[in-house]
Amino acid sequence: MRNLIAFSASWLAIAAAGAADPPPYAPPLTKTAQANISNIRPSNPSPIGLGTGSATGAAAKLGAKAPAAPKLSEREREEQAEAELSAKIAERLAQMRANQAARAAAAAKAKKEATAKAAKIAAMPPPRANGTHWAYEGEFGPANWSKINADWAKCGAGNRQSPIDIRDGMKVDLEQITFDYRPSAFNVQDNGKTVQVTMGGGNFLSVGNRMYELVQFHFHRPSEERINGKGYEMVMHLVHKDGEGRLAVLALLLERGKQQPAIQTVWNNLPLEKGDVTSPSIVLDPNDLLPQRRDYFTYMGSITEPPCTENVLWLVMKEPVQASPAQMALFSRLYPLNARPIQPASGRIIKESM
Repeated sequence: MRNLIAFSASWLAIAAAGAADPPPYAPPLTKTAQANISNIRPSNPSPIGLGTGSATGAAAKLGAKAPAAPKLSEREREEQAEAELSAKIAERLAQMRANQAARAAAAAKAKKEATAKAAKIAAMPPPRANGTHWAYEGEFGPANWSKINADWAKCGAGNRQSPIDIRDGMKVDLEQITFDYRPSAFNVQDNGKTVQVTMGGGNFLSVGNRMYELVQFHFHRPSEERINGKGYEMVMHLVHKDGEGRLAVLALLLERGKQQPAIQTVWNNLPLEKGDVTSPSIVLDPNDLLPQRRDYFTYMGSITEPPCTENVLWLVMKEPVQASPAQMALFSRLYPLNARPIQPASGRIIKESM
């Protein structure tokens, strides 16, 4: 083998040299060299890199590829591209329809839930109104009193509301009202709705076998009550209560004339600020408020401000009480309008003195 390698190296060197120059003269081989060359035999008679099998085995050893597919024509390639595009479009449309169906289902579910929620809310009772502010005009005026507070429902739904236009009274022999008034301590308040005078205890009127104690009196402009359609510039309401809490209101209509001493006493002691209360050291006699004649109208009604409580006995004196223009003007500066509108009589019975 060493001889073969040495020979091969010599041969390669000669071949490399001969690649550029013509081969030199080679002397004849000796018998020993010829013998060595004849003894060199390949261990595998097959070609280098090939197996002992047929040509198929040789191709497998060399990793030969399978025969290539036949080439497509231009028309076949276009048809194949159209088929692939159609498949993609169909797949996209199917996905879009699925998305639309999902969105529609979600919208229908949301609508159903919203409808159910709205129906549930509609079935619930409305929140209870509990406002406290009211007025004689505007948003908080008489037309809306019943909506401001649930406890004031009678202001809108009552059938014995006051004031009324007193008409078609039944003239009967009414018993006289008995007054047991006396000079008493008092205080004066401008409460933001009217001027109110709160009286000390011990002042009573009696009618219908009941005795009512004077609690307070206050003023309205113009008069809330009318008689046969006629209104007056002002009215005083004297509010009384019996031992069971039932109310009787004596209404004294005011017309222009001479000065009224008791009213002047009230004006002299008006507080400087709304809501304040003055408590004079003097006394006031409610008898000074009454007219000389004691004829009256009577009917059942309500208080004329919220909560418009009904079952109130009304006693409206027929003869007006006089007050001076200056006294009237003073109150009009404070309250130019603080009267509830006329309410339906609703067929109630009205009695009047003969």
